Amino acid sequence: MPRIFLLSPANLAGIRAQMLMDPRAQFPLARDLRSARGITLGDAMSFTSGLYFRGKLAYARAFAAPPPGAPGVLVITPTAGLRPPDAHCTLETLREFSGVDIAAGDPRFRAPLAFDLRALHGQAGDAEVVLLGSIATDKYTSALLEVFGDRLLFPQDFVGRGDMSRGGLCLRCVESGEELGYLPVRGAERRGARPPRLPRKR
Repeated sequence: MPRIFLLSPANLAGIRAQMLMDPRAQFPLARDLRSARGITLGDAMSFTSGLYFRGKLAYARAFAAPPPGAPGVLVITPTAGLRPPDAHCTLETLREFSGVDIAAGDPRFRAPLAFDLRALHGQAGDAEVVLLGSIATDKYTSALLEVFGDRLLFPQDFVGRGDMSRGGLCLRCVESGEELGYLPVRGAERRGARPPRLPRKR
């Protein structure tokens, strides 16, 4: 089955995001962010979110199977709709992203996302669309369900897990080559009991 992954964005209001956007920061990624070219969206989100986004991105790249002409992995952004993880962003871009409250349904978030989702619908054909992100609230799912309906899926094993556990689970799937099982978002149990902790890796 053709499959496209949509990744929820990292929190750009947190401590690690502030470190990255600090104009005094001298570590390489922060310096590159301030350049005219900037850094990739994937690198920016992976730094600010850590294990969670890095795991999601590695997983999506490993298991994406898009139809011809369609992207396999896209990141939901706060103001720029859907963007590939290799798209470049600058310091000004991240500052713009950090100023929008996704949870409040800000039109600066919703309008470009809705536009890009409709375009993706035309490219996706009969492909499944998998959200790698939280379904506990409607902040992502309401817009996605309006376009993709029952074709919008999520990893069943994400329910009840915290962000770090989800990231670790994704990385283990990449290492083993075993893809997770998916369920439709519509009608799914959005909050469940916390599953057992992942066993320690040797």
